[in-house]
Amino acid sequence: MISYNPTDWFSILFRLHKSDTFRKLLPLMVLIGLYSAGIAWLELSYWKLSEKSHLRNLTVLHTLLGFAISMLLVFRTNTAYDRWWEGRKLWGSLVNNSRNLSMKLQHLLPIDATRERKAFRDLLPAFAMVLHRHLRKETTRTELFEHADWHPELQQLDSNKHIPNQVATLIYKYINQLYKAETISGEQLLYLNTELQSLTDVCGACERIKNTPIPFSYNVFIKKFIFIYIMTLPIGFVFQLGYWIVPIVVFVFYVLASLELIAEEIEDPFGADANDVPTELIAQNIHKHTLEILHP
Repeated sequence: MISYNPTDWFSILFRLHKSDTFRKLLPLMVLIGLYSAGIAWLELSYWKLSEKSHLRNLTVLHTLLGFAISMLLVFRTNTAYDRWWEGRKLWGSLVNNSRNLSMKLQHLLPIDATRERKAFRDLLPAFAMVLHRHLRKETTRTELFEHADWHPELQQLDSNKHIPNQVATLIYKYINQLYKAETISGEQLLYLNTELQSLTDVCGACERIKNTPIPFSYNVFIKKFIFIYIMTLPIGFVFQLGYWIVPIVVFVFYVLASLELIAEEIEDPFGADANDVPTELIAQNIHKHTLEILHP
């Protein structure tokens, strides 16, 4: 996720980065400009149409449709942002629940329970790491757990199955072993249940966002709407604006297409785009905080 100072207008206005919409749309903007210039030349210089031409009435259509397209884009952007913000809240709750579970285990486990502390120091951060890779649609690589400090059972995970579920199962396994060994009581087991259940709840909610994109027909309709609106814009307005229609159409296209591009980027908050939720960094922080809390 891009880190910036929202109060520094000057640097933001003149800053270009790889996710900037201007850079992505520049080839299309050039084509749109050439198209608009061609329409202007045909109507004004070649055909020499007058302002009394019926084509100038197209401006009424664009005025009416302008409100509709703006409402569609506002709804599209808000829906995409809601998905991004929900993803960030889910990973925030994963951070908090990992800390809470670590704190509870630190004080519930006996002083000599070094092996159990080591297991939870490995398994809790491992869940966040494999969830990050799972949402990126990457196969969890065995190298992630080949370090000597990682718990040995993590090296036996089946990469062909649901990796976060396997790690969550290992955590439940060790909690259950503590209960059977009477290291923790039944009341303490219930005391830990909220944080344990939240692991799979967060995973399922993230998968729901990841696997439920914006409906295809709605997405396609907006793109077609923008395309037709822009392609017909210079036909009617050229009589009022002359060759100034070229930069104006390019600018209108930039605004409308940028809103759609921004919505496309943030509607999947778990990807590798610059503005996506920094799940890898959050997973690393969970690892760091778990090691600090569950000390030997």
